[in-house]
Amino acid sequence: MQHRRFRSCALLPGLGLLGLLVLSCAPAPQSAESPELAGWRARAQNITIVRDDWGVPHVYGRTDADVVFGLMYAQAEDDFHRIETNYLQSLGRLAEAEGEREIWRDLRMKLFIDPEDLGLKYRESPDWLRALMDAWADGLNFYLATHADVKPRVITRFEPWMALSFSEGSIGGDIERVSLEQLEAFYGGASARPVAGNGLEYPREPTGSNGFAIAPANSASGHALLWINPHTSFYFREEAQLVSEEGLNAYGALTWGQFFVYQGFNDRAGWMHTSSGVDNIDEFLETVTINGTGVTYRHGKDERAMITRKIVVPYKTATGLAQREFTIYRTHHGPVVREVAGKWVSVALMEEPVKALTQSFRRTKARNLEEFREIMELHTNSSNDTVFADAEGNIAYFHSNFVPRRKASIDWSKPVDGSDPSNDWQGVHPFEESPNTVNPRGGWLQNTNNWPYSAAGPDSPKASAYPDYFDREGENPRGVHALRVLQGKKDFTLEKLRDAAFDPEQPELEILVPQLVTAWERLRHSSPLKKKLQAPIELLRGWDCRWAADSVANTVAIYWANELWRSTEAEAQMAGVNGYEFLRKRTTDSRKLAALAVTIERLTADFGRWEMPWGEVNRFQRLTGDVVQRFDDGAPSIAVPFPTAQWGSLAAFEAEPAPNTKKWYGRSGNSFVAAVEFGQRVRAKAVTAGGLHSVPGSAHFNDQSERHAAGHLRDVYFYREDLQGHIEREYHPGVPDEERSSRPRVAR
Repeated sequence: MQHRRFRSCALLPGLGLLGLLVLSCAPAPQSAESPELAGWRARAQNITIVRDDWGVPHVYGRTDADVVFGLMYAQAEDDFHRIETNYLQSLGRLAEAEGEREIWRDLRMKLFIDPEDLGLKYRESPDWLRALMDAWADGLNFYLATHADVKPRVITRFEPWMALSFSEGSIGGDIERVSLEQLEAFYGGASARPVAGNGLEYPREPTGSNGFAIAPANSASGHALLWINPHTSFYFREEAQLVSEEGLNAYGALTWGQFFVYQGFNDRAGWMHTSSGVDNIDEFLETVTINGTGVTYRHGKDERAMITRKIVVPYKTATGLAQREFTIYRTHHGPVVREVAGKWVSVALMEEPVKALTQSFRRTKARNLEEFREIMELHTNSSNDTVFADAEGNIAYFHSNFVPRRKASIDWSKPVDGSDPSNDWQGVHPFEESPNTVNPRGGWLQNTNNWPYSAAGPDSPKASAYPDYFDREGENPRGVHALRVLQGKKDFTLEKLRDAAFDPEQPELEILVPQLVTAWERLRHSSPLKKKLQAPIELLRGWDCRWAADSVANTVAIYWANELWRSTEAEAQMAGVNGYEFLRKRTTDSRKLAALAVTIERLTADFGRWEMPWGEVNRFQRLTGDVVQRFDDGAPSIAVPFPTAQWGSLAAFEAEPAPNTKKWYGRSGNSFVAAVEFGQRVRAKAVTAGGLHSVPGSAHFNDQSERHAAGHLRDVYFYREDLQGHIEREYHPGVPDEERSSRPRVAR
């Protein structure tokens, strides 16, 4: 409600009655509201945001676009800073906020993202998609217009085309695999260290997400079940529900700033994306000629003109914005990113932002396997595999949705000859040519960022039937663990599915720890290490390799395995050997024992003793709403029993010491967890790391921390009637806080 302000009616000296009447209590001048703001405010009346007693926004609107408008407003309420940061990254504008150190990250993004091109693609998009992008920008701009206290670092107005710059919800994405160091060496003239393999920045051994699907035959209720367990950075995604009168009714995790549920479910189907080991980014060695007229590159018998473009990268300085200008080069394969032995190297990856955004949104409305499968014909879910289940009882594993068809005789993990036309991509593999698994006889499916050839145990596709480039990661310890907890098991419920996903075994340590014990047993009695390591060895000898908060053996084993990995990682990479394989078969007894000695010395130095229970070391702490968290051993924290996923734990808590701390604090892992059952009505439980809000001291900043650490999932209020008795606030976007309806918090 707007209140009119009036001047005082006191009689002023020298004014008679007539003068008083002329001035009498006239309304103070008001700045007229712009038509744009008035339009946003009117639209907001068609949208209702319901906050449940965990702070989760349930956004209701007449159209899909109305819901997107309300969703973006609600997201901005919860963490505008993360939204802006994500788009500073996706638009290549991070240096405008962070300074010169981010120039190369911005340049890398600008090699692929051109605002003029995205603007054209926006204008050429179908009407329904443009309406969503318009609503996306309007919702964010309405939030800024009604929150003058919120100061963006760079982006003071969002334009609809910007949504196309961040069209897939994965945490890294394809572009981030291009080496910044090599990019700087090429375009900045800096020297760079040699890079093994193809020069792309690959992550360390996978520690990422889990997805499980259970068919009706293996569930107690006779309904399909889905386990949703992304292992992203904590606070990387919002949890929300989107409901429209046009058939949208999706719940789950959304990456900050995006308007589609990335990992979640609707009332009839659910989807869980896991980072894929597919090789679908390639480098091409270009034979370049530089002459007075420009730059050309060879392709077959032809000399093609290199495409050039000027790119300006602004960056923040102490006195304002400065900028650097680059001339960048591109072939038909893609942009040039580095040089190797006189050859320029171009990189090819998926560049289909309109199709990608279309697929990301439309799959949230798919109500069964057939509809989901149809949407996959867009082939733009590039960096992820998908585990799927629906209310009709279908379960499926879909391999990466974008796999270029290439000559199988070439090793595509290394740069290939770009002058040979036969090496060019030949379209993408259709669904029928990919290692997917649909409704396997065993009644279950899994993916843990491992290869597709164990997705359904014995019912899985055979690796021999597919080119090597369909997967480069192979099996991983979590995949071994998933088979143990899923294969041959019946009568799954949501609770039993949760128990399987929090099973405390660590299969890789079951291999490595006995090797360590054997190495110690082979030591001569005269060795100084024989006595020094006897106590920890005896502890590990009798250990079952299961994590627990009170387990000292778990502390010793994790510290030891991490140290052994750290000390051998570079050698494994240079040898082109999987890190697990290197530890199992190529580390000597002396290296294993030396790593244990370092472990005992480090624990003793840090804590005064090496006999530290795991829960005293492995901690959850949230002190600030910053994107980059700080940690403090002297501040309150919570013991977390489950460890890193690297050694086979399905539940993941990726922790390490921070500057000036001895304890380990989690930064990523089980960020959002959900178990879903599909039937006549969907039933779900979930938990989010920490809480939904980013403001310290708010009710939902840390209200899920204990549940998260315990794996104690809460009920999801999916249907409107489920919310009754659990509503904290109900309001339209733009309504001031003091005018929103409020209900007492419900005791838990």
